[in-house]
Amino acid sequence: MKIFTVGNKSFVTSFQLAGIPGIISATPEIALDEIKKLTNDSDVGLVLVSDDLSEPIDDELTALRTKKSTLVFALPATGSKKTDVNYRLMLKKILGV
Repeated sequence: MKIFTVGNKSFVTSFQLAGIPGIISATPEIALDEIKKLTNDSDVGLVLVSDDLSEPIDDELTALRTKKSTLVFALPATGSKKTDVNYRLMLKKILGV
């Protein structure tokens, strides 16, 4: 199972440092297109999306989640109002590790 991130440069880069590849997206619409491509890939099991991009396309992501087996989770973006985010801990909870 592959894991990918979709978000702004700092969000994607922080996960790349942990060995998780990602796609930098400038707008929610571009992010949605990339997420659709990733969920069509049977090797991809989890897509982590920065919340600044996921909030405007939340309805589309919900519809996508009902049709695909790939898990799509929104996580707080770097600089988000949600402070003190421990990405490693969140990822462990998502993966059940």
